[in-house]
Amino acid sequence: MSMVVIAAGDGDDKLDVQDFKSNITILAVPLKKRVKWSLLLLYCIITVVGGVGAPLLQRLYYMHGGTHKWLSSLLQSVGVVILLPPLTFLYLRNLITDKLSSKVFLIDTKLILPSAAIGILFGLDNYMYSSGLSYIPVSTSSLLFSTQLAFTALFAFLLVKQKFTFYSLNSVAVMTFGAIVLAHHTNADRPPGVSEENYLVGFFFTLGGAALSGLCLPLIELACSKSRKPLDSLMVLQFQFVLSLFAAFVSIVGMLVNNDFRIIRQEAQNFTVGERKYYVILVASAILWQLTGIGIMCTINCTSSLFAGILTSVLLPFTELAAIVAFQEKFTVEKGFSLALCLWGFTSYFIGEYKKTDKTHNPDGIKDRLLDTECQR
Repeated sequence: MSMVVIAAGDGDDKLDVQDFKSNITILAVPLKKRVKWSLLLLYCIITVVGGVGAPLLQRLYYMHGGTHKWLSSLLQSVGVVILLPPLTFLYLRNLITDKLSSKVFLIDTKLILPSAAIGILFGLDNYMYSSGLSYIPVSTSSLLFSTQLAFTALFAFLLVKQKFTFYSLNSVAVMTFGAIVLAHHTNADRPPGVSEENYLVGFFFTLGGAALSGLCLPLIELACSKSRKPLDSLMVLQFQFVLSLFAAFVSIVGMLVNNDFRIIRQEAQNFTVGERKYYVILVASAILWQLTGIGIMCTINCTSSLFAGILTSVLLPFTELAAIVAFQEKFTVEKGFSLALCLWGFTSYFIGEYKKTDKTHNPDGIKDRLLDTECQR
């Protein structure tokens, strides 16, 4: 009789390797990528700091006289300049220590075009989000953008073959219903001076931005899976640099078409809290948005696009509370109900992912995948 041995290995391991001398069949079972929990915690903290602070500063820009949506959109990507010092440092350090040649240092050519294309999509997504936030409160915007998790799950299923479960389907259903609840109760939540038509424009622009962002996250995971080089933190930063550069290019083109560059100084002089604070808000907002992008990108590389979608949904309660405290925004019954539905959807999705991960790493789960394997002579 021959013997079947189960060996856990990486995704590139071959199955059904036969040792003819000992008649032992080795089944290499692919496991998920190993998670470095300390790094993942750092990426989560960076994402939380940027993801909560940036929307508040962006809303502050609109509240005190800011009116230019393309400029607000540019702030979400122009912070790419903060990546230059760490990239330069890592480049010089590797050259000095002879650990990495200048040619190998550069990003994989297979990632340049995908990162540029995704950057253009993010540039459009930034404009949709900025336009939405100019008409609706931060708390409402964050609730609507939480539906990104549902879109991420859908596109991850289509693009990276992520399996759907009852929990993920439940998450999609309840989070979508939460957005519908907000859509039918707009009168009590409109900021002063915003018409119902403009509110609905902001509503659907934000919802469309959530859908586009939900598409971009799996696209990033799909692009990174095609890389011929190891995706370490250095390579991820370069991917983020190219992505943000093209996203900023989209916003710059929009500003040139609208002649926004000519009136920035005038807008700063008319800013109700002062010209100096105007520039402080712009710079701080750009830095926080870039921190959010870095955190999400590194999280995708460390885990998956679905986990990144979950992480951005986790920010919802924190952004809600921060907006209510900072801007005294109304917390209506409908908004509370929608928040509860979004948290329910997030919890359902998290439970499903936890059970799936536990089954994958549990020896009994591995056995279940080998029920059809028989010991043959």
